[in-house]
Amino acid sequence: MSTQLFDEYDELPEGFLTATPESLHRTVPRPAIIRLPGRRRPAVAVVLLLHGNEPVGLQAVQRLLHSYAARALPRALTLVVGNVRAAALNQRHLDDQPDFNRVWPGTEQPGSPEGLMFDRIIEHLRDDGLFAAIDLHNNTGRNPHYACVNFLGGDFLNLAALFGRTVVYFTRPRGVASMALASLAPAVTLECGHPGDEAGIRHAMEFIDAVLHLSEFPGHPPDPRSINVFHTVAQVRVRPGLRVGLATDADVVLAPDLDRMNFRILPSGTPLVRQTRANLNPLVAIDEHGNDVTPHYLREDGLDIRLHRPMMPSMLTLDTRVIAQDCLCYLMEPLDIAPPGTTS
Repeated sequence: MSTQLFDEYDELPEGFLTATPESLHRTVPRPAIIRLPGRRRPAVAVVLLLHGNEPVGLQAVQRLLHSYAARALPRALTLVVGNVRAAALNQRHLDDQPDFNRVWPGTEQPGSPEGLMFDRIIEHLRDDGLFAAIDLHNNTGRNPHYACVNFLGGDFLNLAALFGRTVVYFTRPRGVASMALASLAPAVTLECGHPGDEAGIRHAMEFIDAVLHLSEFPGHPPDPRSINVFHTVAQVRVRPGLRVGLATDADVVLAPDLDRMNFRILPSGTPLVRQTRANLNPLVAIDEHGNDVTPHYLREDGLDIRLHRPMMPSMLTLDTRVIAQDCLCYLMEPLDIAPPGTTS
């Protein structure tokens, strides 16, 4: 990386509105903070392209700003532009980079130049003050659009509920943008479907616009009947060194319709993957405290690896590069957020 960790702009760089994810690096050559004025302050922060193969943030912001070309934004907008080098090659991150959504303050991967960069970005945003923060992502498997929160406070849940009924609460992985930004303002991560999905781009743009129009958050949490909250209890990874794929010459074989199981409560005994040799122990489940809890959630049945208890997976994917760089899936349980003594 350049010794200049990130750039700062007080106006939209020329060419930003017409840039593609692949060409954005010519306009914004490094990660950047772009501050745009609006009728109210403090600003809403929108984080985009932390993963270079997830363009929804850029596309939604471009569409939003086109719609305000002749009028003032209802609230100031601060853009945090992420991994433009990876976006140029349509990759999550480059081989010489860490994952840009794992090295924010609180990371378990300290010491990288990128981590120092995000430490400083948080300092600058703290000095500015924020009203809310939104981190925009796509995913590769079949998943609904959903919002993620790292805290269950009323403002966080109200922000998430503005996106839709499905809300995921997680505290791991660490070092994600929304968790760091939550120290400054209510923050969410939005999962907006497959890259290039028109419905996802439109949903993200409309959400940003709605948040820009808020004057304040309600003084009470959302009605528990209006949202479905799921708690991520484990991340499932493939053991390093094992080959994953659809063909039987892989160590870990994926069913071609694996991702159809996302956001469905699956019964105990449901097969996740198949190993081609017994006793490979191909999957590892890590809980939100960093503990190996594989036997609690997974069991071996011949060559099949099955769920040990009823669970709901998210982000199951057939993209083997994403599996290698991140994980196979997350396991979730429904979470009751009704206040004590109430009925739903």
